[in-house]
Amino acid sequence: MAGGARLIPRITIQAFCEHSQTAQLVESAIHDRRMSKVALTTHNGGLEGAIETYKANPTPNLIMVETTLPPADIPAALARLADVCDASTRLILLGHVNDVLLYRELIRSGVSEYIVLPATAQTIVTAITELFAAEGAAPIGRTVGFVAAKGGAGASTVAHNVAWAIAQTLRQDSLILDMDLAFGTAGLNFNQDPPHGLADAVLANQKVDQTMLDRLMSKAANHINLLTAPVTLDRTYDFEEREFEQIVELSQSTMPVVVLDIPHAWNSWIRHTLATLDEVVIVAEPDLANLRNAKNLADTIKALRPSEAAPSIVINKLGLPRRPEIGATEFASSIECQLLGQIPFDAALFGTAANNGQMIAEIAANNKINEIYRAIGMHVTGRQAAPAGGKASGLMKLPSFLKKRA
Repeated sequence: MAGGARLIPRITIQAFCEHSQTAQLVESAIHDRRMSKVALTTHNGGLEGAIETYKANPTPNLIMVETTLPPADIPAALARLADVCDASTRLILLGHVNDVLLYRELIRSGVSEYIVLPATAQTIVTAITELFAAEGAAPIGRTVGFVAAKGGAGASTVAHNVAWAIAQTLRQDSLILDMDLAFGTAGLNFNQDPPHGLADAVLANQKVDQTMLDRLMSKAANHINLLTAPVTLDRTYDFEEREFEQIVELSQSTMPVVVLDIPHAWNSWIRHTLATLDEVVIVAEPDLANLRNAKNLADTIKALRPSEAAPSIVINKLGLPRRPEIGATEFASSIECQLLGQIPFDAALFGTAANNGQMIAEIAANNKINEIYRAIGMHVTGRQAAPAGGKASGLMKLPSFLKKRA
């Protein structure tokens, strides 16, 4: 998904389909992360089914209707539907005829969007996004999550150095969310000890807003901002599935890049967070336990976000003395993920950086490892050539539905 995509607000969608394949297509759209807040139901019956339903029931925010009617009969059916719908309801019409005369008539009828079948789930989600994203709103920032396949694999170090590379190379503001509230290292790695951080935001529940979030952030360097972990054990950090959702969305509204340093654990909120990100990077060492865990993570993340890009893999601590290792290419092939980089083991270099609270680029600007971090940063921010997405040629933009006649 492109970095400028927007999340769809909490709306209700009801779809009326004439074919089971169309119903399956519409239902598959709900798996897109942009649809995470949407309530979607599908029904049989096409235009006639919709008309009968809304004679006795209130209409949702959006109606999607498939029709196989001849083009000459569609306008009259739409007029009957308009008579039983609220003025604020919008309509996406799914049709089987790509005809300019029909297109013009649909414009006069006030249909919001017309999608010619067959189409893709991405085309449908894009149409809904364009209808309901706030007009004039800035695109949301890109979210990138780093998660370790095994404890100690170095996901936090990779996340922090990649965020640094993004900030310095692209001159874009980046925010690091240290989500390991009990043992996080973002504060240490950037030599920061702010009095407030991510825990204050999440424990504020519904009271958190943009002003509060800005106050809780600390500036670690030019273009680098932190929401650090408290790193205290005076309480446990058990959260509901969507506990971090609002904080991530608020962060996206002001930061072009949001880097999530996700702890090596497995619970409902980590699972949900991974399902909603633009990019997920698994960091692993080249041994068997990491391979097993990385495979489990990759398969689960792919299942959670079937319409999104698969997670990528970074092999860390490559070349540890006397350790039998799995080749990086073989590792990535085994878990069916793209290999973004291979970071060599260098105890002196990384130990010095950790002890000084500095990034690798600060203490060894010419080290080749910095090129690896930059390459990872360019990939996760979409600066590399993006693969061709689903065609949207069947999507026709039309004015909003149901403009009541005086």
